[in-house]
Amino acid sequence: MIGFLGEYEVTLDGRGRFLVPAAFKKQLTGDNSNQFVISRGIEECLTLYPIQTWEPVFAEISKLNDFDPQVREFRRKFLNGATQIELDSAGRLLLPKPLIEYAGLDKDVLLVSAVNKIEIWDSKKYKKLFELSSPDELSRLANNVMNKGNIVKND
Repeated sequence: MIGFLGEYEVTLDGRGRFLVPAAFKKQLTGDNSNQFVISRGIEECLTLYPIQTWEPVFAEISKLNDFDPQVREFRRKFLNGATQIELDSAGRLLLPKPLIEYAGLDKDVLLVSAVNKIEIWDSKKYKKLFELSSPDELSRLANNVMNKGNIVKND
């Protein structure tokens, strides 16, 4: 299983490319370690899945009931725009323009580990998530999440 750690600042160039930090590259494993799927994040960010992490997610989404209107809406919003991308010879990833617009990415971007995937945030938006946070809030959140049986296996 892939697991990412860290938070890294990168810069988008004029074409929407960024250099993947060496620390993240070292955390990639397997034969397809240069292949990814990029999609809309649940929040106003993008989610970068290594291909081996994306495949089980896609398989689970594929099993959902086509006759349920919420399933169809979720699939449209989550899968539309999802794109397979790979590292170029210089170690860069090219983000699709519609996804850059969705996440409101500008020049300064943060790559944030999210267990087995990486979230891509506009630096200013990500920092705002923590502006009003306190250690007490994190403690309450951790207690609520970790004590409600929310721990599931991410394999």
